[in-house]
Amino acid sequence: MRIYRRIISLFLSLTLLFAVSCNSSENPVKVNDKNVNDKLRIGVCFDSFVIERWQRDRDVFVSMAKELGAEVNVQNANGDVETQKNQINYFVDEKMDAIVIIAIDGFNLTEEVTRAKDAGIYVIAYDRLICNANVDLYISFDNYRVGELMGQALVDAGLVNSNVLMLGGSESDNNVVFVEDGFINVMENNGNTIVDSIHCTNWRAELASEYVRENPDVVSNCTAIMCGNDNLASQVVPALAEMRLAGKTMVVGQDADLEACQRIVEGTQLMTVYKPVERLAQRAATLTIMLINKQDISGEDGYQLINDGKYDVPYIALEPVMVTAENMDEVIINSGFHLREDVYLNIPDSDEE
Repeated sequence: MRIYRRIISLFLSLTLLFAVSCNSSENPVKVNDKNVNDKLRIGVCFDSFVIERWQRDRDVFVSMAKELGAEVNVQNANGDVETQKNQINYFVDEKMDAIVIIAIDGFNLTEEVTRAKDAGIYVIAYDRLICNANVDLYISFDNYRVGELMGQALVDAGLVNSNVLMLGGSESDNNVVFVEDGFINVMENNGNTIVDSIHCTNWRAELASEYVRENPDVVSNCTAIMCGNDNLASQVVPALAEMRLAGKTMVVGQDADLEACQRIVEGTQLMTVYKPVERLAQRAATLTIMLINKQDISGEDGYQLINDGKYDVPYIALEPVMVTAENMDEVIINSGFHLREDVYLNIPDSDEE
């Protein structure tokens, strides 16, 4: 009986030894306390999806991140700052590897970003800078250049020594400052006067149209209106139409929304700024993965530093493109950003080249 027990004990010991040996050889190597075969986890906090382009950013970013082996959890704050704060804290509690934030209020997320960084989570400010927060990366388009392109389009169309109205985006969006600085610089260099300006809280387009309707004397005295983005322009142009000024008062915007492109070929909006969001989203996803894997990004194309009000943070800026009726096909149609039949939907004989 004793011999039998020894045989059983020896058999179990050998079995356990064999299992441990196999397990140690088959287990993936651990990096940063995560198994190589474990998917990287990225949380993305969007401002909202009211603006058309954010849907494109989301889809491309998620697709690229998944292709690179990451899981992505997308949250939509619907324009509410407190909701966005709660979402960031949720991602921290979930121990995400990185959090990508499209900030509603770039001046009001410092505490949440600090908490994430203290937890060892990389934080990426996407398209909008988060101030005084020392994010690991800010990636966007060159927003000063966006403003310059808006202004240059007006000058190219003959706007010199004229009156201009600025209906800008939300003051809580740090990009607005850069866009307006670029625009104002071009206006001043060409003798144009900005007779009035407002900011549309939370990018609410109805605030822009309300201004137009409530200030007809100011509007009728202006040759051009700078809209902070195409969504604002979507409300401004109908308001101008009510005053029989649509197509007469030059309107510029940014984002190359489909309706904006339609207005451009129809003649009620002069131009928009095309920002290839596919390129931005793909690069953001790639750089986020690089950061998680502790790869150096300082040699990446366009890398520079920008001051967030307190810290110099890594910044990668992409180049925007001016779009008018003259280059609509070349930039928008040929790139596949919008379909020709959609852009020229309201234009007779638009199939003719």
